[in-house]
Amino acid sequence: MEIEHICSLIVDAAFKLHKDIGPGLLESAYETILAAKLEDIGLVVDRQVPIDIQYEQVHLPAAFRVDLLIDKRVIIEIKSVEKTLPVHAKQVITYLRLTNLTHGFVINFGTPMFKDGIKRLLNDRPSSVSSCLRANQNGSGS
Repeated sequence: MEIEHICSLIVDAAFKLHKDIGPGLLESAYETILAAKLEDIGLVVDRQVPIDIQYEQVHLPAAFRVDLLIDKRVIIEIKSVEKTLPVHAKQVITYLRLTNLTHGFVINFGTPMFKDGIKRLLNDRPSSVSSCLRANQNGSGS
C-alpha cells in the first residue's frame, strides 16, 4: 500500500473519531479506539512500541515509546490537550529520524476543531542518524 494512501486512511479515521466522540477523553482511550479503527480497515497497528537507542557504548532500552506505529511505516503521537506545543512535533521528528521512517503525525483530540489538532510531519533527512546512534524497534522487523 502506498504511504500516501496509508496517511489518508489515518486522517480519515482520526477525523471520524474526533467528529463522533469529540474532545474530553484520555489519550489512552483515543489511542485504543483509533488503533481498532485502523485495524478494521486493514492496517497493521502496533501500540506503545518501545524503541531502544544505542549511542556509542551506551545502550538505552526502551528509551522512548511510539504511541502507534502503522504498517511499520507511519508514527502517530496521540495527544488530548487544549493545545499542542512545538515540542510535540519535535518529539515526532526525532522519533522519525531515529527510526529512519519518513512520515508521522501528532494528533491532538483535545481541540474543538479537528483541523487545529492534526499535524503531519515528514523526516526529510532519512539518513540523518549518526552511525554511532542507532534505534532498534525490539525485533518489530523494521
